[in-house]
Amino acid sequence: MSDIEFSTEEKSLLVKKIKRYFEQELDQDIAQFDAEFLLDFFAKEMGAYFYNRALSDAQVVLQSRMDHLLEDFYEIEKPTDFIK
Repeated sequence: MSDIEFSTEEKSLLVKKIKRYFEQELDQDIAQFDAEFLLDFFAKEMGAYFYNRALSDAQVVLQSRMDHLLEDFYEIEKPTDFIK
């Protein structure tokens, strides 16, 4: 897996959310640089866990849809006569 890269807009939004969290929940004002550093740390150290969970969730959804698709195929299958 490659490193998680955010667009400039995404990174700006995430940094604002980090700063707001620190202000509202921890009553601390952190600098822009500190919030960016924290975002980079979490992306590098924990991003793979979130990524893998998302893949696992997607596999469950895909498997469910494939199961339904197979059921649909069985429903439209034509009967055949076999000579025994």
